[in-house]
Amino acid sequence: MNTPKTICITGATSGIGWATAQRLAKDGHRLLLCGRRQERLQTLEQDLSCPVHTLQFDVRDKKDVFAAITQLPKAWQQIDVLINNAGNAHGLDPVQSADLDDWDAMIDSNVKGLMYVTKAFLPHFLEQKHGQIINLGSIAGQEVYPNGSVYCASKFAVDAFTKGLRMDLNKHGIRVGAIHPGLVETEFSLVRFKGDTSRADKVYADISALQADDVAQAIAFMIDAPAHVTVADLTLLPTDQASSMVINRRE
Repeated sequence: MNTPKTICITGATSGIGWATAQRLAKDGHRLLLCGRRQERLQTLEQDLSCPVHTLQFDVRDKKDVFAAITQLPKAWQQIDVLINNAGNAHGLDPVQSADLDDWDAMIDSNVKGLMYVTKAFLPHFLEQKHGQIINLGSIAGQEVYPNGSVYCASKFAVDAFTKGLRMDLNKHGIRVGAIHPGLVETEFSLVRFKGDTSRADKVYADISALQADDVAQAIAFMIDAPAHVTVADLTLLPTDQASSMVINRRE
């Protein structure tokens, strides 16, 4: 077991963020949990047997992000790991008929929000000259699929930002990497299809999709790697998935 760390997780109120908090709590880390839904943050805090501090904000709101992070209690200002997990998908439509509000929601959360949180924490990382940043990418940031142009673009941007950030922080001793999951059975598709359970269920039908716990375990692996090792890119697929479009559905 490595030395316990102080770890910040954005988007902690559901899915991969929630599962990662559960896993890292078992490993004895201190957790700074961020999310939009205060009641879920409180529920998660009560469920964890580790030191926890919560921050309620929407990563899309630049002012709230910087205010929340700059006003952290002193005991929580020095974090060892930042996990940029918050993000979403909205709609699955061709460019010509897509809703512009869906585009804004994805770009604002997946790209700008991730950048805001990273920028807000960078002074702490630079001062301590160590730490780790893990960004939640996607196989959609490696392969474009039909009707997913803007979501894919947002995840391609995460990949590019991660690589550039790793270069910029290299001389400061800060590890930077990204994890790129394939199909993970969470609220992801329910959000994408705006609560349409029939469409969401079809995404995971007849396959053994990844579960949020699988991704959490992989994130823990990235954190536990020795300090001289950076897991720069980790792609995680269910065995039933070979690429974004090649899926073995056992009908």
